[in-house]
Amino acid sequence: METRIALIGIVVENKDSVKKINDILHEYGEYIVGRMGIPYSKRNVSVISIVMDAPNDIISALSGKLGMIPHVNSKTVYSKLSPIADKQ
Repeated sequence: METRIALIGIVVENKDSVKKINDILHEYGEYIVGRMGIPYSKRNVSVISIVMDAPNDIISALSGKLGMIPHVNSKTVYSKLSPIADKQ
């Protein structure tokens, strides 16, 4: 299966949404290369960056689930590198 590198940027505007975000990210843990979370207390938000190496449908599914959580905004950026076939 072909995989791509993608970055999902997430802005969390309400801390009540964090558990749902973490539960969803845990579901997709095998595709997550790295994660960075930055609390920004001055604006009462948190910013999370997720780097993935996964098939398009997996990236889209994760992004879609995150986008349906109240008080959460997310955007996905895809690498321009050509997809590579998984060697499993």
